[in-house]
Amino acid sequence: MSKKALIAMSGGVDSSVAAFLMREAGYDCIGTTMKLFHNEDVGIPREHSCCSLDDVEDARSVAYSLGMPYYVFNFAERFEEAVISGFIAAYENGRTPNPCIDCNRYLKFEKLFLRAQELCCDYVVTGHYARIERDEYTGRYLLKKGADASKDQSYVLYSLTQEQLAHVQFPLGDLSKSEVRRIAQEQGFINAKKLDSQDICFVQNGKYSDFIESYTGKHYPEGDFIDKDGNVLGRHKGIIRYTVGQRKGLGIAFSQPMYVVKVNPLDNTVTLGTNEELFSSVLTAKDINLISAEHLEAPMRVKAKVRYRHAEQWATVTQTDEDTIRVVFDEPQRAITAGQAVVLYDGDAVVGGGTIV
Repeated sequence: MSKKALIAMSGGVDSSVAAFLMREAGYDCIGTTMKLFHNEDVGIPREHSCCSLDDVEDARSVAYSLGMPYYVFNFAERFEEAVISGFIAAYENGRTPNPCIDCNRYLKFEKLFLRAQELCCDYVVTGHYARIERDEYTGRYLLKKGADASKDQSYVLYSLTQEQLAHVQFPLGDLSKSEVRRIAQEQGFINAKKLDSQDICFVQNGKYSDFIESYTGKHYPEGDFIDKDGNVLGRHKGIIRYTVGQRKGLGIAFSQPMYVVKVNPLDNTVTLGTNEELFSSVLTAKDINLISAEHLEAPMRVKAKVRYRHAEQWATVTQTDEDTIRVVFDEPQRAITAGQAVVLYDGDAVVGGGTIV
């Protein structure tokens, strides 16, 4: 009997080719799209997001062309609870979230993972550019970077557990984006030339503060811009509009470039400083997940990323308790931001990661 795979299909080219490759490998495949929200509920026109009817129809078209059954699962309640609410709470508390990490953690590899088990599927499959290998010496599953460095998505997958890694497949891990598009064109997929989604799916035009105020119905009060010594520099328009490292949109002129270096929700202040004041060498992260080892018994040399597009930098990581790590960089890093993830690498393997606090 062939193994069964549940394919997460967004309507994009990557997940479509992942579905094709799994079917070609002999798996009994089921296609599915997760309905994460109703566009109108988050103020987005019906046709403008990954949950649009067009995306569902694109996914359905590919699934049917491959002879796969196809379903839409409504996970909107869990998405609101785990992703949207967390996104809003982070900005309200002076942090900068990464909702794509939360979506992977709580939707694709939690909610969909459970649905796959209910359907007696052996694997959940996505179109991520990453690889999974098993370490024969330790017996642990390893998460590794995708072969296409420009598309590698291992950073947003660091929360995968050993149980999940044993039942997840990433068919695109060894492919480049150009190879994926070529396969889609050869198969005549309707979405072969479809552009990749760039923005957060539930936020239109990247205006996070507009989304938060519209969704919550709240008004976030003005407060003081201050410098590191507490001197008042001007007035800000509500802390949800600011994130560490930001320069544009401050609405105030200075004799030299000034940046957001801290957002403090307790006294509703935003601290501004020079570019030099953005650099630091040490961070603490909590809510950690380790992949290559169950526990870090001693300080470990790693390369670390503090955001998705951040170039890896040499650092030493120490696990200070069951849920906390301390990372010390060899060189100071710019705009280390609470709420973002730090992800640790040993070569091309993900050691683990956590949320910067």
